Amino acid sequence: MRNECMSDNFVQNLSLRDKFSKMFSELEHCPESEQKQKIGEMNEIIDEMNVEEFKSVFTTRMFNKMDKLIEEKKLQLGNAILLLKHAGFCKALKRIWIEEFEYSTLNERFKKMIAEEEGKKDEKNEKLLTEICECYLYLNDRTISRLPYACVTCLLKAALKKEESKEVQEEAEMALLALCSIGENFVEQKLYLSDIKEIIKYHQEHRNLTRLGYQSAWQFLNDQLFIDDCLNGEIVNELHFAREVGKELEEFAKCVDWKKEKEEEMGKEMKEELVLMRWLQTLEFYFGCCRLKNEEFAGLIGGIAWVYRAAKGNNGVIRNQCVVAFEKAAENRTVNVEGLLKGGAVDAVFEEMQQPTLNIDRVCGFLQFFENVSNRLEEKMDDEMEEEQRKETKRKIFEKIEEEGYEDTVTSYHGLFHFLKVKIFYSGALSVDISDYCENV
Repeated sequence: MRNECMSDNFVQNLSLRDKFSKMFSELEHCPESEQKQKIGEMNEIIDEMNVEEFKSVFTTRMFNKMDKLIEEKKLQLGNAILLLKHAGFCKALKRIWIEEFEYSTLNERFKKMIAEEEGKKDEKNEKLLTEICECYLYLNDRTISRLPYACVTCLLKAALKKEESKEVQEEAEMALLALCSIGENFVEQKLYLSDIKEIIKYHQEHRNLTRLGYQSAWQFLNDQLFIDDCLNGEIVNELHFAREVGKELEEFAKCVDWKKEKEEEMGKEMKEELVLMRWLQTLEFYFGCCRLKNEEFAGLIGGIAWVYRAAKGNNGVIRNQCVVAFEKAAENRTVNVEGLLKGGAVDAVFEEMQQPTLNIDRVCGFLQFFENVSNRLEEKMDDEMEEEQRKETKRKIFEKIEEEGYEDTVTSYHGLFHFLKVKIFYSGALSVDISDYCENV
């Protein structure tokens, strides 16, 4: 039965790939108007592709073929951009890694076009430049040259438009998602800081961006924080990252369709889930880089706890990512342990540890969470007020353990913790079912 199911899935996957490839081969024989219609259908197929299917289609050979069709004027440039922008958007949203575009002649064509358009002394074709920059950044996983920096101003200009229309919102979303595709490549602050702050602040007041657009703006800024500590003040105290993301996570917890009822939706990641995962992954790096304390952290922890509980029984991947966020927050010395307690992280951890069946990744993360919290509560503070706060937080946590009856849970895991740390240290993962060691918890 298992082999039959695998065979059925293979045929289904193969038919999707073949259907796309067949339509691509027909493009050079179509008039311009029909090309556009066919590409629209191809974009719908891209939406249905999983990672393996996407990689099997978007190869260096395909990109080279597209470049040849453009050169021979058998494929209109605007239509090619229509296909590549959509493919790149899906690639960036789903975090698909491919290196195929980097080695293609189409990549060289786009680099040349960007340089030529950017170098014009007379009026530039801003729309074309924006679209080429988006395609280039979406599809290039190794943007190591100086060229992407020339794209920053262009994409920020597109994202700064403030008209409240669906078309402008989509343009801003495309530009910001492409911008954060630059990743952890250093960009000089003078090229982006004032504009990205204006984009974020304007959205905080007017809510003009899409959820993905707003997340992308923050991700770009956090990627720069990873290599530029000077951004801590702007992100923490001026733009109020913790407060804003806490609100976003609560809203996502309420709006995501956690229980998919339609058969065709089962096993698929909806756009809201993908954006939510991007927020959580951004938080993982944020907690590793943030160096300033802020009273708003409790609200951020509360937002993670909201998502963690909402995803219970519905999305294990998102729940695991929440655990990573809890663990990193407990490790970060700028996040008060009191904030972890107020935000509900401690409650969420205890609730999970008492479940009859346990997830290996989550349990290991929670044990690390408790070690981080325990170590911090044992460290005496030089500042008198901070020392009193430490003692008070420690007292509250022990009271919670007693009131909720968590003593047995803590005791049961005490002996297990050293074993898990040694096992993971030497093997990188657990090769055993953790439930075998936790049956009596």
